[in-house]
Amino acid sequence: MKLSLTPKLSTFLKPSSALAPPHLRRSISSSSLSLSPPPPPPQPTSPTPKTPLFLRPPIHPATTSDLQQWHHWAKTLASSVGSSFADSDNGPDSTLLLRELKWLVDDAVHQENLENGEGKIRLRVSLEEMYLLWKQRIEERRPFQYVVGCEHWRELVLCVQEGVLIPRPETELVVDLVGEAVEGNEGLREGLWADLGTGSGAIAIGIARVLGSCGRVFATDLSPVAVSVAGFNAERYGLQDVVKLRQGSWFEPLKDVEGELAGFVSNPPYIPSDNISGLQAEVGRHEPRVALDGGVDGMDDLLHFCRGAASMLRPGGFFALETNGESQCKYLVDYMENEARGSFCNLSIIPDFAGIHRFVTGFRK
Repeated sequence: MKLSLTPKLSTFLKPSSALAPPHLRRSISSSSLSLSPPPPPPQPTSPTPKTPLFLRPPIHPATTSDLQQWHHWAKTLASSVGSSFADSDNGPDSTLLLRELKWLVDDAVHQENLENGEGKIRLRVSLEEMYLLWKQRIEERRPFQYVVGCEHWRELVLCVQEGVLIPRPETELVVDLVGEAVEGNEGLREGLWADLGTGSGAIAIGIARVLGSCGRVFATDLSPVAVSVAGFNAERYGLQDVVKLRQGSWFEPLKDVEGELAGFVSNPPYIPSDNISGLQAEVGRHEPRVALDGGVDGMDDLLHFCRGAASMLRPGGFFALETNGESQCKYLVDYMENEARGSFCNLSIIPDFAGIHRFVTGFRK
């Protein structure tokens, strides 16, 4: 099963395809005045994440005829959309919706007794809820990933839900950029890393798999829902001892490791505020605005990282930031070369899968 928001994302959709993780924008604190680094902040209790459909037990009985009746209704509803969503805001057309319908069946129906000869089956969600879920998908434009509770990203299947940004394909490149940075550099591979605004934990988990048993990744997010979901995903892949979750805004939960990071990455909010209302309905209506809205010009959080990177990274430390495109990339590089002169080296602008200048990388001098 392969999940996708739409076949195509607009320039202003955080591509990873991406719009990114949740957090508030706060100015970075200055270096601590204490003689010893402060202890890590106490972590509040996070809510329990919702279980994706494919992980739920098949405890709901139904008949094949009832399932067929539901499927006919759902198929008719999807077909009625035609190209209307695509024409209005680049949303999904009927072809994609019908593909999603198949994926929903794959996740919801216990396949082993689909053909048991008695016309009886077992579902992972009740048939009544399947009617509700598909109605939400079409009539409310609820993202399919929220409907089934997961997204396929790299080789992972990640739990996602309302309040957590859905990871996009373009953001997969951030993990590749980290892999290139640590290749042949054991100092970076064995160091402390941070994924700021982790959302579902996608990047943090990807980096942890690249680092192997040597490294450690802090994953921070302001949202308690995101922290809970990211922790669930890390545990599913046996990385709970490598990926350490901390709730808070950007660098704020990492004061105890100031100046010690081997690297940090982020896919922050970078969409200009005035462009949020024009986003595809699945994104603008349902994904957390705090994970999308980057301020008037989309640069608020990106510039926050530029101002804080020098104090958080150790000498030789690496960073990678996802942006909205070429103009933001050029602005960041210019800022670091001039306003933060002498702090960084080997600054680069990296394109995404579509050839759009999407990422800025560099090293602390």
